[in-house]
Amino acid sequence: MMESKKSVDCLGMFCPMPLFMARKAIEEVDVGEVVEVLADDPSAKKDIPDWAERAGHRILGIEEENGVIMIKIQRGV
Repeated sequence: MMESKKSVDCLGMFCPMPLFMARKAIEEVDVGEVVEVLADDPSAKKDIPDWAERAGHRILGIEEENGVIMIKIQRGV
């Protein structure tokens, strides 16, 4: 899996903050680079990939361990 250029810690935050922070982070990296989002709000597991697909980005992976969700997003456009 590709190395993350930026990591965003959204632990303890609830919707819509993880989505807003993911969107801000993806705008701060170049096309093709990867942002890693850490969240513990279960809605992030659906909301962030849905947004990423609509926005033209690619989800490289979603992992969950001990209630922490890690989503890797590759900037598309």
